[in-house]
Amino acid sequence: MQADIFIQIILPFSLFIIMLGMGLGLKADDFSRVVQQPKAFTIGILCQMVLLPLIGYLVVIIFGLKQELAVGLMILAFCPGGTTSNLMSYLARGDVALSISLTAVVSLLTPFTIPMLTALMIELFLDNPQDFDLPVLKTIIQLMVITVVPVTLGMFINFKSPQFSARAERPIKIFSILFLFFIIAVLVFKNRESMVHFFVQAGAASLSLNILALLAGFFIAKLAGLEKRQTITMGIEVGIQNGTVALLVSGTLLGNALMAIPAVSYSLIMFVTGAAFAWLVNRSRGKLKTMDSSE
Repeated sequence: MQADIFIQIILPFSLFIIMLGMGLGLKADDFSRVVQQPKAFTIGILCQMVLLPLIGYLVVIIFGLKQELAVGLMILAFCPGGTTSNLMSYLARGDVALSISLTAVVSLLTPFTIPMLTALMIELFLDNPQDFDLPVLKTIIQLMVITVVPVTLGMFINFKSPQFSARAERPIKIFSILFLFFIIAVLVFKNRESMVHFFVQAGAASLSLNILALLAGFFIAKLAGLEKRQTITMGIEVGIQNGTVALLVSGTLLGNALMAIPAVSYSLIMFVTGAAFAWLVNRSRGKLKTMDSSE
């Protein structure tokens, strides 16, 4: 696949704007809520930061992904949450406050975890890892500049001018989704001749990662005794990865478009599977209400 100006320049700038929009919707209460709901938050963080990479590794082994494709899928598994998961949690009638809190905390952790874990995967899966230069400290700084700094700036703007933040937050969230589609459309168009081959290689693996993570998050939360809205959110937060950040790491920071294939194929899938998941969980909720009312 071809990595060009869209991946190298426009993507980092747009992600900065997206993360700024996330910050505009955050308040200090979103972080303090972690203390108020320690059980749900702990389960969510463990599922996102530990279970999700383990599922990703399992998928790599099952599908026999090799070299850059294996690294690319693992990068995707290292990038949980994002504004998309917040939107889907809202549409699925989940616990949006919990979704936002998890996204807020994870966005502060992943700039540190992604570079270290990605460097490990490069050593593990590539025959010639020395061909890929990923200075961990430099990558941490780059990710912080693109993610943590705009989130912090957005929170400061929200604190100083909450009315402006309320007006700007929604358009930026809409922009984040439309932009992701735009980047994917450009990549697919530029590589249309070989796209079928790429999807054969990574599409099924990306779909499996998505579905397994959705189900794992949902049923683990259910087994832990969380209430219905929290179990819905947990499924979405674990199952919906941040494809934009995965594209940034693979296509921009590593400069390898082949590693971006799992993120591209996944980003085309997640809206369909997310919508199906939301419909199924709310359909079962409706059936339960009907049964209760008839008794």
